[in-house]
Amino acid sequence: MADRVNSARAALDTIKTRMEKARRRFGAPPESVELIAVSKTFDADQVRPFLEAGQRVFGENRVQEAKEKWPGLRETFPDVELHLIGPLQTNKAREAVALFDVIETVDREKLAGVLAEEMSRAGKRLPCFVQVNIGGEEQKAGIPVDEAVAFVARCREVHGLDIVGLMCIPPDAQPAGPYFAQLAGLAKLSGVENLSMGMSGDFETAIAMGANHVRVGSALFGRRDQI
Repeated sequence: MADRVNSARAALDTIKTRMEKARRRFGAPPESVELIAVSKTFDADQVRPFLEAGQRVFGENRVQEAKEKWPGLRETFPDVELHLIGPLQTNKAREAVALFDVIETVDREKLAGVLAEEMSRAGKRLPCFVQVNIGGEEQKAGIPVDEAVAFVARCREVHGLDIVGLMCIPPDAQPAGPYFAQLAGLAKLSGVENLSMGMSGDFETAIAMGANHVRVGSALFGRRDQI
């Protein structure tokens, strides 16, 4: 176990060093950047060394997978902050509100309303991000770019959600920088301070464009055997 913890600590240190270099390299960077370790598809035994090494913020894509993995881990590590970073079905909203600390994928009116109801029922007000379909891709979730600012306002004013930021996944095989810059512009128009953007292959570019949350998985955990 000690070797696995040391390996996890080395991987975390490498990514955090790259994050800090990116933050210092570019003009007007965010004051700090939060590393979200994306642990989707990795089991509890694979995640535990990163917890032992000190990482506390993690991202999961699926409610059911997180439900099976994290309650046991949280018995030992109660200060974990768990982000939902994958699409959320409305019939899973109650479980998501119970399990996660931050919802990053609010992307449609119905979901906003159901989340508001479930948070009220549970006596919670979780921080939320609006997911923007920044590349206008049919296969990806997210509110359309031209609806994002108004949707943030409705989430706040109609549903009472605590919208703290925007999140996006840029198109594959295209330069990510322009999409990240566009999301940063939408954040200013929406009056939100947080940007969750950038993954293993482009998080340094995301930081250059103002990201203060980056979602890194394979660069920490290694290649995934499943999606």
